[in-house]
Amino acid sequence: MIKAVYQITDRSLSFLGVWIGLLFARLLLAWEFGEAGLEKFNGVNWFADIADRFPYPFNTMPPEFSWFLATWTEIVGAVGLALGLFTRFWATGLIILDLVAWFSVHSGNGYNVCSNGYKLPLIYLALLTPLLLAGPGKLSCDHLFFDRFAKK
Repeated sequence: MIKAVYQITDRSLSFLGVWIGLLFARLLLAWEFGEAGLEKFNGVNWFADIADRFPYPFNTMPPEFSWFLATWTEIVGAVGLALGLFTRFWATGLIILDLVAWFSVHSGNGYNVCSNGYKLPLIYLALLTPLLLAGPGKLSCDHLFFDRFAKK
């Protein structure tokens, strides 16, 4: 009896997991990166103050270009994650952005996180990695458009 209940529960949760398991991670990340991108879009470029801390090759780019790239990666990437459209592409771009921010902005100054500055970028990295490796889940445009065409 217990085994049967466990198996039914396991199958039900697995079914729900492939449909909505990654949806919440996508939506949370879309909200966070979208907010950051809109703040940059409406704000003043402060990248010139920290450009020397950017890792190579980002430290060779003009701060205006880095600001533009970060702003639009966050805004368009947020939309992509929310829709589950080109999810692996946007997860890759946002992982790179997150790592650059981790080493140049968050590291050691407690920027909007905690005393060591590592908590929030680590959470983003932990949420973006499954999206990169497993994809967006079935409740996504990627599944709707690409998985169906791939089977034909």
